Amino acid sequence: MFRGHFYGRERFFRGFGHESPFSKGDLKYVVLDLLKDKPRYGYEVIRALEQRSHGFYTPSPGVVYPTLQMLEEMGYAGAAERDGKKIYTITEEGRKFLTEQKDLTDEVKRHMNHHWNPENIAALTLMMREFGELARVVHYQARRIAPDKMQRIREVVSRAAVEIKSILEE
Repeated sequence: MFRGHFYGRERFFRGFGHESPFSKGDLKYVVLDLLKDKPRYGYEVIRALEQRSHGFYTPSPGVVYPTLQMLEEMGYAGAAERDGKKIYTITEEGRKFLTEQKDLTDEVKRHMNHHWNPENIAALTLMMREFGELARVVHYQARRIAPDKMQRIREVVSRAAVEIKSILEE
């Protein structure tokens, strides 16, 4: 997976994977912005973040619910019980906070749009599927592959990585 080398130096995003793509504290701006649109359950916040990232980031409940609780404790969000679940709404104090932090909130949104470029989603989705298929093929066959064939496969993958890096640096 792509890590640190390509994306790690930027303030907001650290690449693909299960890690949060946000710097510490930035998720609260996005969550508040979602609550500004309409009241949401925690699960709806997770789905909305997944949708905004075009499926490349699905935050865990262990990230979203503490953020919602923190926003509630700060007075930026309120929660009410509905059908046995908490539904969160933005408060006037939360709206004021978003307005005061508009530059930072807009910067977070710009970075989200830049790194999850909708123009590349279809191609990237196919490519990630192909990476997954390659990993599955090698994984399931790895124990039975002769050492000389394993070396040839490693060379093909290595050449592909070098070529991809060269394309990205053009």
